[in-house]
Amino acid sequence: MTNNQLKAFIERIERLEGEKSAIADDIKEVYAEAKGTGFDPKIIKKVIAILKRSRDEVDEEQALIDTYMSALDSSAKTPFSRAVARSVVATMDQETDQ
Repeated sequence: MTNNQLKAFIERIERLEGEKSAIADDIKEVYAEAKGTGFDPKIIKKVIAILKRSRDEVDEEQALIDTYMSALDSSAKTPFSRAVARSVVATMDQETDQ
């Protein structure tokens, strides 16, 4: 490997990092525009995350969520247990966002 090759790699990476930053800024602008027209950016992000996954993965996760929610609904007879159920769903939402 020569110094010129190393320099070329570094320059390409720097250029791509700059492009990546510009694209990230563009994406933020699109989310802001969507929000300005009444759409919820958080939900749009979830939809995009779901679309990136296979149908089988989505179906399997939904089946588990339904099972867990059924178990929680049957036990959610007090305000505390309903709050716990909401907390579990919120935690699952956060995990989906990652």
